[in-house]
This record gives sequence, C-alpha cells and structure tokens, in this order.
Amino acid sequence: MSRPDYLNKYIFDWDLFNVVVGGKSALDSRFLISQIYNVEQVNSFLKGYGLDPNDPVSRAELFGNFQEAMQFIRRYFLKEGDPEGLDMKIPNSLYMITDVRDLFLMATGNSESEHEERLWAEIVLKVMHTILHADKDLRSNYFNIIQTQIFDRFYKYLHRDSDNNLFLKHGEYNIPLIDFETKSKKTRDSVIIKLLHKAENVAEELFDRVGIRFVTKSKFDCINVVKFLIEKNVVIPHNIKPSRSVNTIIDLEKFKKKYSGIVKMAIRNNLSEERFLAAVNREINECSFFEGTESERNAHTSKNYQSIQFTCRQLIKYKNPFLTEFLSIRKEAKKDADSPISQRFMNLDTSLIARDVRFFYPYEVQVVDDLSHNQNTQGEASHIEYKKAQRRSAMKRVFKELLAYKNLI
Repeated sequence: MSRPDYLNKYIFDWDLFNVVVGGKSALDSRFLISQIYNVEQVNSFLKGYGLDPNDPVSRAELFGNFQEAMQFIRRYFLKEGDPEGLDMKIPNSLYMITDVRDLFLMATGNSESEHEERLWAEIVLKVMHTILHADKDLRSNYFNIIQTQIFDRFYKYLHRDSDNNLFLKHGEYNIPLIDFETKSKKTRDSVIIKLLHKAENVAEELFDRVGIRFVTKSKFDCINVVKFLIEKNVVIPHNIKPSRSVNTIIDLEKFKKKYSGIVKMAIRNNLSEERFLAAVNREINECSFFEGTESERNAHTSKNYQSIQFTCRQLIKYKNPFLTEFLSIRKEAKKDADSPISQRFMNLDTSLIARDVRFFYPYEVQVVDDLSHNQNTQGEASHIEYKKAQRRSAMKRVFKELLAYKNLI
C-alpha cells in the first residue's frame, strides 16, 4: 500500500521540535540539523543561520571554521592530540572536502558516505557551530575596556602597608587579605570547550570571562569582604545573577543565629573588639560546611571545592574614538568649504556612527579563606582536574552517537 503524498506535509522532526520548544540543546539532538537533500537546501539553511553561501568571503570564513573544527577535535578529543582522548581517527573522506556544503550533505546521509562518516560529519558540524558562536560575540571587541572598568572598581580599595601586607581598606574598614587575583582572558580553546559542554551553547552565556578572587585570613573575613563590596557599591546586589550564587564555606542560617547571640553578649558584657572577634571566629568555624557539600551550579567542580562565589553585572561605557577623530577632521574640512571633497565630507551622515556604547557585562567574584583556598588547589579540587572533567564531558557529549554506534558506551 502506497503512502498518500499529502503526508509529506505532516512529517515532523520531533528531535528538533524538542530543541525549539522542549528545552533541549541542538548539540544533544540525534541529528544536528533536519534532513537536507540537496545543495539548494543547504544554501537555504545557511542563509537562515545568517551566513551567505554565495558570498566568497563568507564561504572562505566557513571553510576556515571547518578546518579549525577538525584541528580542534584532533587536539582535544582524540588520542593523537591528547593521551586521554579517544583512540579514533577522522575518516579520510572528511579531509577531501573542499566545499562545506558537502559536509552538510554527508551529515544528513544524502551523499555516498557511510553511516560512520555521517556521524563524524555531525561531530564536526557541532564543533563548527560552537566556534561560530565563540567568534560572533560582539562584546569581545571591547574586552580590554571591560576588564579595565571592572577591575578598577576593586583596585582603588586595595592597599599595601610598608611590610607589603595587603588590605581591603576604606575609612574604618581594614580587612587583611592573603591575596587578590584577577582572571586573565580565557583562551579561545577554553571558551570553545566550555561552550561544548554547556546546554545553552552560546558565548553570551559565559559568565566567568572576567574573574576576581579574594583570599582572606579567616572565614569571618570572607563575610566582611562581601559586606565591604556591598556597602561601598563595588558590587550592586540588584545586578547579581541569583542562579549563579554559591556558598559552600559557611552555613549562613546557622551562623546568623549564633552571631546574634554573640552581639548581645558583646553588648551585655562590654566585650573588647579582640574578645568579640575571638568569639565570632570560634562560632563561625562550627558553622562551616563539611567537605563534599553538594553544589548545583557546576557538575565539573569537585564536591570538596569550598568558596563563596557570585556573578555580578556591570554597566560598561565605551566611547567611540573614531567619532572624535572624525569630527576633528570634519572641523578641518569646514575651512575649505568650497572644495568638492570637503563638501562631500560635510554631507556625510554621522547619525549611524555610535557615539558611545553601553551594555551590561557579567563577571565572577570568588571569596575564599586561606585554608579553603589551599585545599581547593590540591588533589581532585584543583583547576587541572576541573579542566579535565570539563573536556571529558564535552567529548562525551559531542561524540555520543558515534560512541553508541561503536558500542563504546
């Protein structure tokens, strides 16, 4: 019995439906893209994506993304680049591709490719998609300005005494610090790895490209640092991203009850500041979280990692230096108003030249006491282990279908 032709209109790609309305990531779909049968459909998909397949520059850029994706896979996911990677080789047929549109046809099974080659093509497309998102974050053009404006808010309160001891200081506040660290810009490869294991898979959702860490002498000083940042408007609570806040150092609910009692005792007995702080530090150590406290924020962070972390957003203000120079030259052109070139210059529309750009940019703040910091940087809690776990997660995610096909999972 033949199938009625009209049913072709009612065939649904339920996998991609789940991506659009079910909260699933395209990287976790069975097929990265829906069925594509010819080059015209590839062109239509690329135009919808925002790329012009008929533009030589766009085609060259896309092919560059393809080559980078191949190199990235070899460097981070395969044994030839990483001893802990998969013992696999990219099929030779992918190295023969000269037009990225052929990669799409291979990935959808509409070329003479074998099933395994189709799965490899999908893997490469997933990495290409991630590279494109890493490249097209407009705010990255302002990164130096972003870092300067965020860090300057903190630097002005940092002071060293004659013995080179570091303090967070202003007015009556004088909080001793073991260290103050700023995170340098993530490498391009680190951004891609992180995007590959994130469900959102978009560069705008990376919140830790700019990072700051305070290392204090005690757990109570961790609280004092946060208090300082709020009261001096260095951090604006209204610009905090609530879902990104994590505290695995101090059980605040437990400590608040004990702290209230200590304050009452200090008033009743007229305690000196020294005795008050001694009592607070005794109690706060009793309110510490045990190692292995669960954190819902990041599956790759060790359960033994202890810190107070939150993500704030700062309004960045960027003044366009081109406009200043342009207006200066235009002023000179007025002196020779009869010149045809000056007249054309004077008639140029400057309304489309951005005078200044303002946007919120996220940055991460971490506050940790010295003991916890030392524990964090050792063993399973170390940054190296964190990066390895992140890479393994990205690899398993991108290679899921191929691993299943080869019975490796």
